[in-house]
Amino acid sequence: MSDDQVNGHANGHANGRSALSLVPKTDAEQTLKDFKTDQEVRWCPGCGDYAILAAVQSFLPELGLKRENITFVSGIGCSSRFPYYMNTYGFHSIHGRAPAIATGLATSRPDLSVWVVTGDGDALSIGGNHLIHALRRNVNLKILLFNNRIYGLTKGQYSPTSETGKITKSTPMGSLDAPFNPISLAVGAEGTFVARTIDSDRKHLQSVLRAAAEHRGTALVEIYQNCNIFNDGAFDPLKDAAVRDDITIRLEHGRPIVFGREGEKAVVRGAGGGLEVVPTASVDASRIVVHDAANPDPSAAFALSRLDSPAFEHTPIGIFRDVDRPSYDELMRAQVEEAAERQGPGDLAALIAGGDTWRID
Repeated sequence: MSDDQVNGHANGHANGRSALSLVPKTDAEQTLKDFKTDQEVRWCPGCGDYAILAAVQSFLPELGLKRENITFVSGIGCSSRFPYYMNTYGFHSIHGRAPAIATGLATSRPDLSVWVVTGDGDALSIGGNHLIHALRRNVNLKILLFNNRIYGLTKGQYSPTSETGKITKSTPMGSLDAPFNPISLAVGAEGTFVARTIDSDRKHLQSVLRAAAEHRGTALVEIYQNCNIFNDGAFDPLKDAAVRDDITIRLEHGRPIVFGREGEKAVVRGAGGGLEVVPTASVDASRIVVHDAANPDPSAAFALSRLDSPAFEHTPIGIFRDVDRPSYDELMRAQVEEAAERQGPGDLAALIAGGDTWRID
């Protein structure tokens, strides 16, 4: 498949504008080595984070951006070491607040490509509120959510994405919680770009990252990532060559949703309005759902996200939603320009020393 097919590109940038249009470009050719730092990479041997780091360092040179105009912001967790290993600007911030800090940076500096690196615990527990508001505002930043379904840094407690019944150090009799589906959550917040990929599928991962980088507004990319110490093999069915093609639904914009080794399974709309997986041979081709990532109605992408199953009977990956909407940054700058036209340029010193002051004796 071509990159566009893997991405499920919806051509959301119909007006020709891109998230990178204001970011300065470099004249020098870049390579992976330009984005590596001299810091020792300190993840457990075999951690899926290594694969994600290598994929990001490999694809960034293709964007041709000045490294000083790229910023990675992280919260707390294993994934949040990421800024140390990227030879760009970075900010290792506080637990769950990376989207809030990145929002301030992205809105004040349109010349930056701003990335958030977070985990399922950091983003969906203490950081859940910040995440959903960044998504609904459509701030021009890219959120990489590493999902290993466990708290790794604090040694193996259950996380907001751990499956019900999960036995961990904090749930010795099994988790009672119903897990979050990050894709459903992001689509529910009407995120304009929502995607899922896998740490071990480098081609797919990089193609999704390229599309996210270009997207105007907030792009959330959930990355299934293996924690080989505290939750090893959590996504093995999606990586096992013997079964992965039978259960992985690869979303391709504009194409019928058919999967399986021989295309023997298809997604159709059920009698109740939801989506169902049926044998392809059992339905007329006209009934098979054609994936439309650019559909402004989020209910279509939400229905796709509900096909996901903790037991991996079938799991969609790719771009669920890619719609065009003005970013928060653009709207904010337009308001500032309008105010300046009406009232003239501001004078901060005059404002501080202006008439609206008082003295307390």
